[in-house]
Amino acid sequence: MAQTDVHGPPTTKAGPPGPTAPWATGPDRAFTRDLRTVKVLWRRETIRFGRNKLRIAMGMVTPLMFLLVLGTGLNSALSEDSLRDFRAFLFPGVVLMSVQAPAIAVGASIVWDRRSGFLRQMLVAPVRRSAILVGTCLGGATSGAAYGVLILLLGPVAEVPYRPGLLLVLLQVVLVSFAFTALGVAAAVCIRRPETFQVAVSLCMMPLFFLSGAMFPADGLPGWLGAAVRLNPLTYAVDALRRTMPGDGSAAMGDRAASPEWWGWTPPVLVETGLIAALAVLALAVATRRFSRVE
Repeated sequence: MAQTDVHGPPTTKAGPPGPTAPWATGPDRAFTRDLRTVKVLWRRETIRFGRNKLRIAMGMVTPLMFLLVLGTGLNSALSEDSLRDFRAFLFPGVVLMSVQAPAIAVGASIVWDRRSGFLRQMLVAPVRRSAILVGTCLGGATSGAAYGVLILLLGPVAEVPYRPGLLLVLLQVVLVSFAFTALGVAAAVCIRRPETFQVAVSLCMMPLFFLSGAMFPADGLPGWLGAAVRLNPLTYAVDALRRTMPGDGSAAMGDRAASPEWWGWTPPVLVETGLIAALAVLALAVATRRFSRVE
């Protein structure tokens, strides 16, 4: 309240300092904004996933066809002496397939957000662009892991028992889903047209899946095929899932189900998991570097 002074102009009594402006700078405030951005974008992707029930149902069709139709058909066609249950061998690859499509779809959403102008609105926000990508990747990883959980519920069909080892499998599924999402995001920040993105991703992901050892053993392949399988990072994701998963998946094809080897040395599951984590970090770093440029 103003007070009158006979020797000068009115003076104002000092009060408590007002709230800091929302655009004020500082390490703590910037970190808080980034965390809020990650949370909002993660929630956006999960809400988008939960509301589209038809997409969830359609995303389960292809993995179920591979497991129930292809797996059962080959299980009856192959010799019982060399095969215990082909569905058990195929099951880790089916889990990886179920994770692949919804995770890559997050990259497609970025392409459409760029076309609609929503991405430009996010880019003018006072947050790090890396936070935008991390939040988007976490949302895609959550959606992909949800598909993986739905497939894991069908474990008894492939003679995969419910044991504590499935918790480790679930963690691997989350990591693989995050890697797929990071790859999709890295492609999305480089490709601007939705039609081109869909074609490019399809041309890349389908060969990677078929050369991952999901359909046949990764070791003992002749010539260029064996080299391509060993160089494929998804090979180690499938092999890590197969070796961690409880049941007889790793022994379903007897001695022919050997893991990929490096000059006679078989990498342990921890090394294979580390390769997938390194792939996810590398893809996210490439996407962040490209995304940091002016759009």
